[in-house]
Amino acid sequence: MIREKDIVVMKAVALCFKKYLKPEEAMIYCNLGRTQLSKKCDELGIYKNAASYYVRNQLDQIFESGPESVGK
Repeated sequence: MIREKDIVVMKAVALCFKKYLKPEEAMIYCNLGRTQLSKKCDELGIYKNAASYYVRNQLDQIFESGPESVGK
């Protein structure tokens, strides 16, 4: 029997293997709120594609920019 928290963990791990992320998934992947994610993406020049998905490899730039700038 799969517990609810196990399902959450499986979904989180699955995000790491997806090439394209929905905005809600991108917020989880980056551990940012909607406004913080939008602001950070604007600063780094990360935009959604034509289908309104973020490219996960581009979102990795948020982590490379340094912890002091994330969440401000």
